[in-house]
Amino acid sequence: MRDHNEDALFVVSSEQEANNAAPAFGLFMIADGMGGHQSGEIASSMALRVAGSQLLSQVYMPLISGMDRGSEQPALTDAVREAISLANRAVTRDLPGSGSTLTCGMILEDRLFIGHVGDSRAYLLRIGQSPKQLTKDHSLVNRLMEMGQLTEDEAAVHPQRNVLYRAIGQGGALEIDVSTYALTPGDRLLLCSDGLWGFVEESEIWRLIQQASTPQQACAQLVEAANAAGGNDNITVVLTEIWRKAQ
Repeated sequence: MRDHNEDALFVVSSEQEANNAAPAFGLFMIADGMGGHQSGEIASSMALRVAGSQLLSQVYMPLISGMDRGSEQPALTDAVREAISLANRAVTRDLPGSGSTLTCGMILEDRLFIGHVGDSRAYLLRIGQSPKQLTKDHSLVNRLMEMGQLTEDEAAVHPQRNVLYRAIGQGGALEIDVSTYALTPGDRLLLCSDGLWGFVEESEIWRLIQQASTPQQACAQLVEAANAAGGNDNITVVLTEIWRKAQ
């Protein structure tokens, strides 16, 4: 329904087949801009460019060059946190009055690193288990729900449901949620903006993913479902599947 797109996505995936090969690497990020026409688009794009280039230079390039991670290099959780902090400082400095969510999933072999601010979401889908939301919405209505002042149904129609208390572009020392998870073959990581989860029931999201023959087909069907539900917001979906390494 919207005439412009304030969402942005960033995807890099690398796998090497060789003796002493570098570990498989994936960087998946989405951002949902705020601040009106043009400003939100620029803020989300800038946030991903800054965070993405930082993680590629600090994690990926040393990885493929064969450098061992020594004491002089930051922990991977710190690298994710610093990349998002840099994005926050850049947007605050160059685009005052605008902002963006940012949700990052970085995969290194069988480890997943999540960095997050805002209300774009990351989910882990594991065979035989219920889907797990890995991120917490930094929204006013979610805070009120946690305090017992709103029900889930009330939050869904609250006039301030899109108000965020934490996001890229707020300046200062931004608090960033960072967490790590062990991955197993068959796991799927879903990143999505509120244009999907705000319009399509989670049970329907899982049904479409399970029935799709490929991750790309699942993404297309999820976008179609969100548009069929009204399409009143920009819709961004990233779905990646963990394969068993060939022997």
